Amino acid sequence: MKYFRQFLRFLVALQLLPALESGEETLVGGQAVMEGVMMRSPHAWGIAIRKATGDVTTHSEPLQRPSEKHKWLGWPFIRGLATLGQAMRLGFVASKFSLNVGLEGIAEKEGEKKPEISGWAMTLSMVASIGFFIFMYKLVPAGATQGLSKYWPALKGNIAFNLVDGAIRIGLFLLFVWGISLWSDIKRVYRYHGAEHKTVFAFEDHGMPTVAEAQKYSTYHPRCGTSFLMTIMLICIPIYAAFPVHAFWARVALRIVLLPVIASVSYEMIRFSAKHGQSFFALLTKPGLWLQRITTQPPTDDQVECAIKALDLAMDLEKKNGGELVIA
Repeated sequence: MKYFRQFLRFLVALQLLPALESGEETLVGGQAVMEGVMMRSPHAWGIAIRKATGDVTTHSEPLQRPSEKHKWLGWPFIRGLATLGQAMRLGFVASKFSLNVGLEGIAEKEGEKKPEISGWAMTLSMVASIGFFIFMYKLVPAGATQGLSKYWPALKGNIAFNLVDGAIRIGLFLLFVWGISLWSDIKRVYRYHGAEHKTVFAFEDHGMPTVAEAQKYSTYHPRCGTSFLMTIMLICIPIYAAFPVHAFWARVALRIVLLPVIASVSYEMIRFSAKHGQSFFALLTKPGLWLQRITTQPPTDDQVECAIKALDLAMDLEKKNGGELVIA
């Protein structure tokens, strides 16, 4: 039972994975994990986890960009899926590393052997995470809107249906990220998320920062996964409305099939808005920045120190591998 809370934190963090990571293929990015931060450069990644004793456990590995493996993975609209796929895989690996560090800390405190999490358990965790996403943000909104249409005939129209469906989807997402923020463990993850953003901002301005320098920056970053998810949910509404599908299960299937398309379009919008701050697309990403008032919180100096250490690991390995530091 003493390990259950740690594993529960891991499962909740998996649900937040897309919101906590930077999915764009840029100079540096990162992701908050339990009690730490993962940072990546174009050709390496590093992670730093703060143990209950105050010590920091670190790890780093080389990384190859998808567009370097195959040139066609760098094409517009394809590059988004390739980069996001790599980001999700790396985010899962980082989350698993933080889980193992946490379990090891509990085992040391109890004088026991650290429990091993089987490959099947990790696979089931990922499958459950994907299933929860489809159920909560595809099935429930469509089902709720379908039920409301029995009492509000106007919802039988395709545009009205998808407007209400989109509002319910966004409402559920906001309720989820806010509700779990009341859990102190997740509040700490949100603080590490803020530490990651501050460190990235500081690095982009003048290179590797000190803790004091990083603390001067904002916790709101336009390339955050939170902005990406909110952009996806907004784009879903007009795209779904463009398909005159009325049967319930056909609507659910359409939402699942179109997810890669919508993710690709959203990626390109985030990428464009990051380089053109006054564009129309940048306005569409503003709600994601507002939502970061929940998913990022002011970090402590110790948390910023973890973010800087993770970035330093990634950049050190980047230099050893002779990586060229360029914006994608």
